[in-house]
Amino acid sequence: MKIRIKNGRVIDPASQFDGRQDVYISNGKIIAIGEQLDGFEADKTIDATGLIVSPGLIDLSVRLREPGQEHTATILTETKAAAAGGITTVCVPPDTAPVIDNPTVVELIEDRAKKSGRSMVLTMGAMTQNLNSELLAEMARLKAAGCVGISNGLSPIKNSVILQRAMAYAATLDMTVFITPADPWLQSQGCVHEGAVSSRLGLGGIAESAETIAVSRDLILIEQTGVRAHFHNLSTAKAVKLIRDAQNRGLPVTADVSAHHLHLSEHDLGNYDALSHVLPPFRSIRDREQLQQGVRDGVISAISSHHQPLDKDDKLGPFAETKPGISGLETLLPLTMKLVEDDEVNLHTALAALTCNPADILGIDSGQLKVGATADICLIDPDSEYECQPLNFVSAGKNSPFEGWLFNHQVSHTLFHGRLVHERD
Repeated sequence: MKIRIKNGRVIDPASQFDGRQDVYISNGKIIAIGEQLDGFEADKTIDATGLIVSPGLIDLSVRLREPGQEHTATILTETKAAAAGGITTVCVPPDTAPVIDNPTVVELIEDRAKKSGRSMVLTMGAMTQNLNSELLAEMARLKAAGCVGISNGLSPIKNSVILQRAMAYAATLDMTVFITPADPWLQSQGCVHEGAVSSRLGLGGIAESAETIAVSRDLILIEQTGVRAHFHNLSTAKAVKLIRDAQNRGLPVTADVSAHHLHLSEHDLGNYDALSHVLPPFRSIRDREQLQQGVRDGVISAISSHHQPLDKDDKLGPFAETKPGISGLETLLPLTMKLVEDDEVNLHTALAALTCNPADILGIDSGQLKVGATADICLIDPDSEYECQPLNFVSAGKNSPFEGWLFNHQVSHTLFHGRLVHERD
């Protein structure tokens, strides 16, 4: 299909281009930007007057719940939700069931993603077999199968010798290690940030040291092994400082933050609102401010949804007994753009954190608007005020604390490989 996107404000953070141009698409590729090619006749024309034309968004951490938890969500439901959120590439952590520790599981996920056809689904291979932190997974086979990196998911490796060997093995394969930093002993003590709010609510606290101790250990091993590493979902000001110092020393480390941690703090727990139960927990206002500063100065180069769809029953019961997690695919863009509206982050930095920067972290040729690039494109309406209603999410997960929030920057169209996979009603 040949598609023309006309009169839009084209923003390509990778090249820092920002201007009103037409985009021409044929056979899934961008064939021209600006002047129309001779003989080009569009099968479909999208009038993007008043809209932002952006590269499709890239999300570094999305749990699709398939295979293993199809009763909660599936690859079909969640890639539909991704398309509705302007996301054309999602990266799946290895903690599926079965675990992504062999090529067969990679092939299963890729096959079902192709049948859905709404977004690119990339996989992270397991660092250890069955994520049990004992025997190393066959990383070479996982890389050959298409895994873009390795991770132990939400299961921290307690044994530093095993972690060191895993990093050294990954370094020989030129694979990126993706780390969710958490000291398992300190984190297991609670469910919210340790401080005045946890004391007032009578809930077990998780100290900032649960994150900073893990980051400190991992940085030492990264320096020793020379592996390229990415830190998922930072939540504390001290962790941001540790990453900044490591980058200044030349260590090959990057980091991301969830969109919800950039807006909420421990004070948003309300009256034991289980929808705000996440790991790592929402921390202090100062932590939140320093996370925003980390995005502004590039220490944190990507913003992710850390999407975890849950059943309604998973958020019922006493706070500490509920499951942590937020359904974030459809709030990733509006929450990020809300930072722009609040003058916390400029527009180009925000879009880069959702497009070209995560592409660079994954080492994929995506997240750009240029001639010859795959036509993964998101059209954004910056003036479409709407109220967040999780019950109306396309995702099977309705677990979000943002009900009633007013958002702008709604996705109007999403193109994946040159095909229109979402169009706003």
